[in-house]
Amino acid sequence: MNSLGGESGLSCVPDTTIDEINIDEIDSLLFPGCMDIMSLNYEERFFDFIKKVSGNVKIIASISSSPFLLAKAGVLSGKNYTVGMTEEQRDQVGVFEKENYSAELVVQDGNLITARGRGFIRFGICLGKALNLKFDENWYRE
Repeated sequence: MNSLGGESGLSCVPDTTIDEINIDEIDSLLFPGCMDIMSLNYEERFFDFIKKVSGNVKIIASISSSPFLLAKAGVLSGKNYTVGMTEEQRDQVGVFEKENYSAELVVQDGNLITARGRGFIRFGICLGKALNLKFDENWYRE
């Protein structure tokens, strides 16, 4: 057990559910990656939520394995993207457009920012700029 009460890692308790969220109050979406992203593969309510909200938000940012969620929801359609999955994994899940994949660490296409996990510093800087946050990007080191 760790100090957070779990076996390992960080625990997170949600403030609300996707059914209770006022979509008009959301200005951006941020999706972290995780080791077991495929456990969400059949959560259609979640993908419906992503589709519904994606048209109303200023920025959608997704890193590591989580661009899978955007692809499955149709948000990556016609967009340049990257993801922390191998070509074999991308082919296996069958939701990614091969022609729009980039091997870059961070890819921004309009209001969509995607990144591979090891690009987390560049991803954070890109997201901060997209949200017009004030920060010293030189403080962060790769």
